[in-house]
Amino acid sequence: MATTHALIGVVLALVVAPDGGLLPVAAAGLGGLFPDFDLYVAHRKTLHFPVYFSLAAFVAAAVAALVASPVALAVALFLAAAAIHSVMDIFGGGLELKPWEATSDRAVYDHFNGRWLAPKRWIRYDGAPEDFLLGAVFGIPALLVLSGTAQTVVALALAVSAAYSLLRKALVEVAERLVGTAPPELLVYVPERFVEDFR
Repeated sequence: MATTHALIGVVLALVVAPDGGLLPVAAAGLGGLFPDFDLYVAHRKTLHFPVYFSLAAFVAAAVAALVASPVALAVALFLAAAAIHSVMDIFGGGLELKPWEATSDRAVYDHFNGRWLAPKRWIRYDGAPEDFLLGAVFGIPALLVLSGTAQTVVALALAVSAAYSLLRKALVEVAERLVGTAPPELLVYVPERFVEDFR
């Protein structure tokens, strides 16, 4: 789940810069979310870079250590959280719209080697109970440490995670019905992979 990745980013920031304030927490949380902005356009290929984000994070961390700037630290945390997200998706399910069926051999695209990496399915699929538990393992400590707006955002992320986990399979069934009954002129706005998988 995107929220799991964001919460992992938040905890990364709290460990690396416990007194850094809101900027590193926000940067790492957004970095954890960022790769999933490609959900509708070649998901796990367009903005997922397991090798390149990792390399960029190491370089940015070195720069942040040298210049000791809050902005440099925020950039390093953003890139590190995006790298963690991109690598973590290898350990989840595949790209199929019903990932609990485990029919896809594509987890994340490795641009460096020019190939898809296969899913390990340690977390069976996004929104699986174990996905929620992983998010909670990171979210609850963050909830206890943070205050104000940051604490509220973490609480909302945990609530969204819980709701999504409970409704995950039902949401696919609803989407399947909607795609099956939608007029063709509306389907041109729906990504092709959704239409193909649902018909």
